[in-house]
Amino acid sequence: MNLQQFRYLHAVRVADLNISQAAKTLHTSQPGISRQIRSLEEELGVDIFERSGKQLSRVTAVGERIFEHVERILNEVSSIRSEAQEEKLPDRGVLSVATTHTQARYVLPSVVNAFKERYPDVQVHLHQGSPTQIADMLRTARVDIAIATEGMELFDEFVMMPCYQWNRCIIVPTGHPLATKKVRSLKQVAEFPLLTYVFGFTGRSQLDKAFNDAGLTPRVVFSATDADVIKTYVKVGLGIGVIAHVAFDPKIDKDLVRINASHLFERGVTKIGVRPGFFLKRFHYAFIEQFAPHLKESVVRRSLSTMHEEQRKWLFVDERLPVL
Repeated sequence: MNLQQFRYLHAVRVADLNISQAAKTLHTSQPGISRQIRSLEEELGVDIFERSGKQLSRVTAVGERIFEHVERILNEVSSIRSEAQEEKLPDRGVLSVATTHTQARYVLPSVVNAFKERYPDVQVHLHQGSPTQIADMLRTARVDIAIATEGMELFDEFVMMPCYQWNRCIIVPTGHPLATKKVRSLKQVAEFPLLTYVFGFTGRSQLDKAFNDAGLTPRVVFSATDADVIKTYVKVGLGIGVIAHVAFDPKIDKDLVRINASHLFERGVTKIGVRPGFFLKRFHYAFIEQFAPHLKESVVRRSLSTMHEEQRKWLFVDERLPVL
C-alpha cells in the first residue's frame, strides 16, 4: 500500500472511472494504473471497483469507505507540502476560485484588485460556471475556493460560510409602462414577458417559487446565465428582466430603469466555501476576508473545525449579514 496507488485511485474517480483519462491526467500508462489498482485490491483482499469486462463500472460499498480514507490521506499529504511551502514562500502561489458570472463580473473586481495590491505575487485564476460545475470543480480540487449563490444542496460536503444577502431587481427599458410605476405585486410583473436566469443560476429556483406561491405562471420568454445578456435583450424590447440587484450598473445601463423588487422575492445568500481538510494559506484567508469582512481568519478556522452545517449555524446569523 503506497501513496502512488492512492493517487491513482483518486485520479480514476475524478475521471468517472475512465482509466485512460486518468492515465492522461497523470501522464502515465493505462496498464500501469490498472496493475497498481489490482495490486492494492489483492493486498486488501477486497474489490474497490466492480468491473464489466475490462471496464470499471462502479465503486463497491467497501470501496466507498476506502475512498473516504484515501481522500483524507491525500489531503493530509497536500497539507504537509503546503505547510512547507507556506514557510518558504508565504506570499506566493496560485489562488483559484470558482464562481458565477454575476460574482465574477460585478462583485469580485474590487475584491481581486485589493487582494492583488496586498499579494502581487499570487496568481489569481477565476473559473466561471453553473452551481453544478462550481461544486464539481471544488470537489475535484481544480479550485481552492467556491463562491455560490444557488443550488446549495450541491455543496453539502463542503464547509460553506455565509457572506452576504442579496436582492433582485426588475429592469425595463426607458419609457416602459412599469418605468414610472411602483411595482407592488408579482401580478404586475407576470403581465409582461419575462427574461431571467437559466434555472440553477443566481436564485432562479427562488424566483420560480415566489411565482408558484402567488399562484402565478410567469411567461419566461428568454433565459441566460449572464446578466449582461439578459440586459441586452431587455434593451431590444423582448420583455422585462429580473436579475440580481448588484448586476445593475447605473453608469453603464443608462438606457434601462431599475425597479426595486426586494419586497417581491426572498433574499438570497451568497456563500464561500472550501473542501474539508484543505490547507488554507495566509493569502486564502486574506482573500476570504476581503470578500466578506466578517469572515476573519479566526472565524474561518472555527468554521473549518465544525464539520456539520447544523453545528456551524451558531457562527452566523443571516439577518446580520450585509445586504447587496
